[in-house]
Amino acid sequence: MKRKLVITKIAEQVVTAVLENEEVVEIHVSDKDTEAYRVGNIYVGKVKNIVPNIQAAFIEIANGVECYYSIPQNPSPHFTQKVGKKPLCIGDELLVQIQKEAVKTKVPTVTSNLSFTGKYVVLTSGIKKIGISSKITGEKRAQIQETVEVLRSERYGFIVRTNAKDIPADLVKEELGQLAESYMHLVEIAQSRKVFSCLLEAPFTYLSNIRDIYQEGLTDIVVEESLFEDVKQYLAKEQPEDLEKLVCYADRQLPLYKLYSLESVISRALSERVWMKSGAYLVIQPTEALTVIDVNTGKCIAGKKDDEVYMKINLEAAKEAAKQIRLRNLSGIILIDFINLKSKECTKDLLEVFQKELRKDPVQTILVDMTGLQLVEVTRKKVRKPLREVVVSAKEANRRK
Repeated sequence: MKRKLVITKIAEQVVTAVLENEEVVEIHVSDKDTEAYRVGNIYVGKVKNIVPNIQAAFIEIANGVECYYSIPQNPSPHFTQKVGKKPLCIGDELLVQIQKEAVKTKVPTVTSNLSFTGKYVVLTSGIKKIGISSKITGEKRAQIQETVEVLRSERYGFIVRTNAKDIPADLVKEELGQLAESYMHLVEIAQSRKVFSCLLEAPFTYLSNIRDIYQEGLTDIVVEESLFEDVKQYLAKEQPEDLEKLVCYADRQLPLYKLYSLESVISRALSERVWMKSGAYLVIQPTEALTVIDVNTGKCIAGKKDDEVYMKINLEAAKEAAKQIRLRNLSGIILIDFINLKSKECTKDLLEVFQKELRKDPVQTILVDMTGLQLVEVTRKKVRKPLREVVVSAKEANRRK
């Protein structure tokens, strides 16, 4: 499978699209102007307030910028200045990393479990274990395990990412050594830094997308001329092995986003209704607690209304639902209401096909089961905000300008 990464601008937003065999399968929208406090930034923060009844503290990372901090989830904070004998006191200064962006009325979330993300490995100070992506199996998994075992440390742990699946284990070991060196250096210099200092600035989202996408089969990174130098500098520093894939797109008569019809892709990905070739359609409705996907027969009236017809619609719906979950970046609990089938054998075949389609998603997606009401339960790990939320937030920000 050939993969291509396209980075362009639509209005004020930077749009990153992942194409597989020339079809857009992922799309991410970000705004450089609104990313002052990015996920991954590390600061010397100061405890502003402690709220015992919710076992949380609020930590300032800049004057007037408070963040939520869970006390139970951060048992080993790294203090740069301690003012009291209690485990955490108002006025304490400590290292924190932004874990979640501010959402609506919620402030950003920070953590003392520092993470350093590479192309193949994530180093973390909070979990001291060695983890390997579940998508890496068999002999390759054993080989990586053996190679990185010698780097086990009591000061940090690490997770080998899916991108390491097709590279020599020595490259994983090399990157891990670099991340460990960066972590140790940051901890060392932190002791002499003032409160609110930013010790590590994460790359803009559109740049970190280059690092985070699934790399297998990636042949081209096509970048709009106005963003080309920034991307080139990032790759030269962080991923020099990918510089040869970089392509500058400079045709002003046909903008890059129009060449790949990205406006239409985004518009369809925000639509509640998704039509399929058979004439059936999906209705996708996100709520506060979960996302519901309903399968409807729609205009599909060919043949008799029996299990054979419904099975064909369901199989088409399974493929489209898996595609939409990834494209819209849906996460958390997802319920799919397929058309009810009388045959248990057909139901089993449907779930197997759906499972196979979900496995194509590089983000961890689990088909849990089918409930007694024949609703299929799926969970998907939250890596980024859903596409709808990002686009709506960007529009609101532009209105306020």
